[in-house]
Amino acid sequence: VQLVESGGGLVQAGGSLRLSCAASGYIFSINAMGWYRQAPGKERELVAAISNGGRTYYADSVKGRFTISRDNAKNTLYLQMNSLKPGDTAKYYCAASEGLIYTDPDAYDYRGQGTQVTVSS
Repeated sequence: VQLVESGGGLVQAGGSLRLSCAASGYIFSINAMGWYRQAPGKERELVAAISNGGRTYYADSVKGRFTISRDNAKNTLYLQMNSLKPGDTAKYYCAASEGLIYTDPDAYDYRGQGTQVTVSS
């Protein structure tokens, strides 16, 4: 399974971005997909995840601002990020699991190379 992220960039606080993650390869094994982020000097944090059945998970820090979705017909995962804050600045990674939704990013089976999101104040 290969995952390729896009959509990152520089945005002012209060702005929006939409991240995309295109999946290819043996995607039939995938159940849960998610986004995690890592800022310099900070631990990786699972931001949001979604199962094949549509069950979702959000970190408390992004609830009400971020929305995760997936288009299985297009093999694409999305993360709509609204009301962005400087604290959201990080590299965002797409991840996929053959099992359940995990809050530990290390538990995911596959991950992309990441896309940088920078929010200026």
